[in-house]
Amino acid sequence: MILADYIIFGIYFIIVLGVGFYFFLNSSDREDYYVGGRKIPASHVGMSIVATDVGGGFSIGLGGLGFMMGISGSWLLFTGLTGAWLAAVFMIPKIKSIDSREGMLTYPDFLRFHYGQKVALTAAVISAVGYMGFTGAQVLAGAKLAAATLFTESDPAAALQTALFIMTAVVLIYTVLGGIKAVIYTDTIQWIILLSGLLFLGIPFALIEAGGWEGIRQALPPEFFSLSNISFLQFFNWFITIVPIWFIAMTLYQRIYSVRNTREARKAFYIAGLLEYPLMAFIGVFLGMVARIFFPEAEAELAMPLLLKEVLPPLVTGVVIASYFSAIMSTADSCLIASSGNIVNDIFEQTFMKDYTEAVKMKISRWMTLGIGLLTYLIAREFTTVLDLILHSYSFMVAGLFIPTLGAYFWKRSQPLAALISMIGGGSITLILIFTSYEPIRGLDPTVYGITVSAILFISISILESNRIRIQ
Repeated sequence: MILADYIIFGIYFIIVLGVGFYFFLNSSDREDYYVGGRKIPASHVGMSIVATDVGGGFSIGLGGLGFMMGISGSWLLFTGLTGAWLAAVFMIPKIKSIDSREGMLTYPDFLRFHYGQKVALTAAVISAVGYMGFTGAQVLAGAKLAAATLFTESDPAAALQTALFIMTAVVLIYTVLGGIKAVIYTDTIQWIILLSGLLFLGIPFALIEAGGWEGIRQALPPEFFSLSNISFLQFFNWFITIVPIWFIAMTLYQRIYSVRNTREARKAFYIAGLLEYPLMAFIGVFLGMVARIFFPEAEAELAMPLLLKEVLPPLVTGVVIASYFSAIMSTADSCLIASSGNIVNDIFEQTFMKDYTEAVKMKISRWMTLGIGLLTYLIAREFTTVLDLILHSYSFMVAGLFIPTLGAYFWKRSQPLAALISMIGGGSITLILIFTSYEPIRGLDPTVYGITVSAILFISISILESNRIRIQ
């Protein structure tokens, strides 16, 4: 990389921080801070959703899948399209109807409306802890990318720590100051940079260097060009783990609340689904396939960053690498504001903050966002593998929260006690299987067992409780 590449990075970070300062001056209360005053356009929300979902984990992960299995890796984001559109059709009309009456700010607000305070508090803890892990993972991913491409310290460990500090500082500044508005509008910028960098620069130059499409076909195994180069079990694991997140993710609920009405919210989810699949899905795996040609011995998820750094010409490298930082930061900021919202609005607000003035609550919200950001920095310093941190948090949240949330939307007999026990049971089973590496059925994701246990507990206890109440 040459000086001009670093200048591109400098300009990019100045723009992102400028957005944060702008919304700091224009955020009046917590409704502005957490849900953007409920008047953000659907186009911005849609791009923010996909920028958050296809963040550092999925964008780098897609390259790794393309490296290992070719275009069949694109099925990973087909689950995103499915989840987005299912949520748009079945969930959004219900939640927006309630939100129009209750003025909700968070995902646990919905559970509180249906189940009461204990369930909402439990969900808030699960969600807050999960999003701390997500944020730490994204910061670590960005730091690793920066250490490999931007910094020249001879000591790799020192380079990583320098990058980790800078990534945390930039994400913290604009998120703490600007809240959800800064997050959504910087996500829009970041998604445009990511898509433009890969589509108009990364892919064309990669094609040229690889000798065109014919050169790629000759260099890779035939199965890399087939959509059937994947087992049913692999697709099922992706489907059962990723689709449910569209019904429980705090980041998505904040975006649903941030638009004016059901029509706008649905439009945002439809936009996000299409941008994920087929557009981003095939871009990501294609670059991973090309990376395999040039770096066949590299670690799967590192091959694509190496391709962008070593194969692309100067200036182009700066833009495309910046696009990956955009993806990582767009996930980190969203997870950070989500965790802050869970703690301030769903825990503090419901216990000791009820009589505080709005101005004091706003200050606490910003300080809490800062505190969580510093905590995620410490978490990131203790981990070396990004994917482990992401998947552990992800599985725990889905296994604990998905079934009770479905019950709240679609089953009239669902009961608070059943929701509480199923959250604890499903999440606990998943964590036990993850940390013991035990596989009752070989190859089946732990999330499947957690959801199954959660469903059994939820349905059986709900039936017993509703029968008991009916007899009384």
